[in-house]
Amino acid sequence: MMHSRIHSCLAVSSVLTVPSSWAKDIDVTALATAPDPGRDNPARGIGRPPLAFAPLRTTASEADFGVDAGTLDLPSLTDDAFADLAAAVLTHQVVVVRRQEKLSPKAQFELTRRFDPLVRTYGHGNRTDILQQSVLVRDLVSIPEWPQVKLLGNGRVRDHEGIADAELRHPSHRGAHARPLTPDDEARGLTHFYRWHIDAALYELHPPKVTTLLAIKVPEPRTQTIVYDDGTGDALDAPLGTTAFVSGYQAYESLSPAEKDWALRTKARYAPHPYVWMKNARARSNGLGLLSEGRELARNDLPPFDEEKITTLPLVWVNPMTGRRALQLHSYAVEDLIVDGAPIGDLATCRHILYALMRPAIAPSRVYTHPWQDGDLVIFNNRGLWHSVVGSLGPSDLRIYHQCNLASSEPPLGPS
Repeated sequence: MMHSRIHSCLAVSSVLTVPSSWAKDIDVTALATAPDPGRDNPARGIGRPPLAFAPLRTTASEADFGVDAGTLDLPSLTDDAFADLAAAVLTHQVVVVRRQEKLSPKAQFELTRRFDPLVRTYGHGNRTDILQQSVLVRDLVSIPEWPQVKLLGNGRVRDHEGIADAELRHPSHRGAHARPLTPDDEARGLTHFYRWHIDAALYELHPPKVTTLLAIKVPEPRTQTIVYDDGTGDALDAPLGTTAFVSGYQAYESLSPAEKDWALRTKARYAPHPYVWMKNARARSNGLGLLSEGRELARNDLPPFDEEKITTLPLVWVNPMTGRRALQLHSYAVEDLIVDGAPIGDLATCRHILYALMRPAIAPSRVYTHPWQDGDLVIFNNRGLWHSVVGSLGPSDLRIYHQCNLASSEPPLGPS
């Protein structure tokens, strides 16, 4: 079905333009001719060496992203140094900065905002009534003084940044997947990807440009095996409580010419209040999308919504600095696909098509699983990567993280 739909589509051309807010902090014209921020870079100024970035060590033989920035004084970065950092995020997609365990929520918010200076709103918005009804309520706790920064993790936390007491729960496939692993499976060290996604409200607000994720306390290290349980036999060893990343750019570049042609002319229409809409639905065992079991809420059971605020976005997003195209979406939240202006109109068919397009991207050789250390700050390009929480944590596995992303001032750049 997907193949016949793809061959019925016409080709489109692509014209690259640069969003204005990125240009405030990056000389994009200069950087486009020197996309590696470790080389001579006119944006960094005269007399100052560029920030140094080393490739991340990974067993993922096909993962083409990720660099280590070492230790940086992030609150004191000059504009030129920040331009190097921002260029690295757009070029390498994941940047790890070490020894940041003392980075305050205020400093993390201010760093995140430098990537999009016109915004202050958390990526999923400020409406606690909506968040309380959604699948997100179980995962995130707002820092009182800086509510754009969220506390997440696993275990009991007391007297933390104005939070007197919180019992954190690591997101688990146990309550989210149609076929979760058994306790015996988990005792043998097996686990699942939780949910492959991008960080975005996908209603009313534009997707964040970056997410910053800070590890304050990491569980004692041990290895678990991620089993895909999708009939392929795929499996991947990973550190406990890792965050997994794959490249939307590789996902697009791996498509056939016919699939690329179809993707370029297709848009995803997301459900209103999608995280409320999906809260009863169950996911595939590899975390790549929901099963079509009729568990989504009907529109008249959702909180009130405005038709004009429903989000429709292209399937292909363009990197504003490098021009690379990414297959970039949150498949869980898609309500319909619009091809050449015409909706497909069947949710199961949409999910079948998206799964076929996306599944090659999460092959074990393409998944980077970050081996967290206390103090790691990961900055990632939320408009070019998909990510997933991973791991089966026990009550004694204390995990404390701060996350920040901000709803953008502008939509993603799509092909035109």
